[in-house]
Amino acid sequence: MSFPIRAITLDLDDTLWPFAPIGARIERVLHDWMIEHSPRTAELFPIERMRALRERVFVEHPELIHDLSAMRRLTLQQALRDSGADPALLEPAYEVFYAARNQVECYPDAIDALLRIAARVPVAAVTNGNADLERIGLARHFVFQLGAREHGSAKPEPGIFHAACDRLGLPPAQVLHVGDHIDMDVVGAARAGLRTCWLNRVDHVDHLAGWPHPDPLPDLEFATLTALADWLDAHPDFATEHARA
Repeated sequence: MSFPIRAITLDLDDTLWPFAPIGARIERVLHDWMIEHSPRTAELFPIERMRALRERVFVEHPELIHDLSAMRRLTLQQALRDSGADPALLEPAYEVFYAARNQVECYPDAIDALLRIAARVPVAAVTNGNADLERIGLARHFVFQLGAREHGSAKPEPGIFHAACDRLGLPPAQVLHVGDHIDMDVVGAARAGLRTCWLNRVDHVDHLAGWPHPDPLPDLEFATLTALADWLDAHPDFATEHARA
């Protein structure tokens, strides 16, 4: 399959790195910090109860679905308040969370493949998460990062995809969105008019044997970013040449 690609928008969590280890680290680090700085909070909200509180906050505040940082602050604020802790602990606790959130371990193929892809076409990060590419040290490989919080709405809403295309100065049909999530990434981007690549990693817990929906189908499907880089190398007339136009 060949079609013109002048830029790529790339999801981050579970596309460049697995999120599950990050989530587990966040819970451990926050709990250890609470034990030291707010023992009563740690007692009332062990990891399982803090997780349940976070999930309840998400349900109770659907208007903030695009702002995971605000959701996390609300969770910490409520835990501190309910345990009678000093409210001034909120920002230090959030910083502990955010530092752990940005400690990522990329998939083994991800960085080399990203470098190969970025050498052919501009790559922009489009994410619902709150990772910070500058803090992680990967920002130099991207022309920009567009988050749901910055934009004001989250994938699969078409607006965030269109905003990324506008910043790239390209029509959606000439932009390939690459991501792991079937609905947020592939279906959302396709309905926004972008070309789509489903990154269906075989070593991921949600790996599927095949596409579960009859429509819309992804334009491309790969198990690794390396396979996408190989595809771009095999189709130079539809990537490099168009990217330089």
